[in-house]
Amino acid sequence: MRNAEAAAKSLGLQVQPVEVRRPEDLEKAFARMTRERAQALAPLPSSMFRVHRARIVELAARHRLPSIFQDRDSVEAGGLMSYGPDLKAIYRQLAIHVDRILKGATPGELPFEQPTKFELVINRKTAKALGLMIPSSLLLRADQVIE
Repeated sequence: MRNAEAAAKSLGLQVQPVEVRRPEDLEKAFARMTRERAQALAPLPSSMFRVHRARIVELAARHRLPSIFQDRDSVEAGGLMSYGPDLKAIYRQLAIHVDRILKGATPGELPFEQPTKFELVINRKTAKALGLMIPSSLLLRADQVIE
């Protein structure tokens, strides 16, 4: 959260943290964001948010909140955009490590690797529904644009 707040401050933005511990808290969280006039939604990675992505995307649409996620699945479900590591590349690297371990490598001796490929996915259909124009320069940089 500190990193998100520092990044937002450097851009002249303000982070309004809204805690959600259970799926039942989602409605109240979106109502609070609406009351506090939040202008966008950027949920932090969470297994609960991943499981309930469709509900979050639906609430974001109902409350007219542009949303950015870290995984393409949320954009395919109707979120506005995502920017995050390419999970397919990560899973390929994972398979390579599993293969090495099965061939006798010691797990502790395998290199720790950070993601090197990140992807930007934009949902133009969602942008249109929110009345947003995505700049063509951003669309050209996207790895995938959902129409």
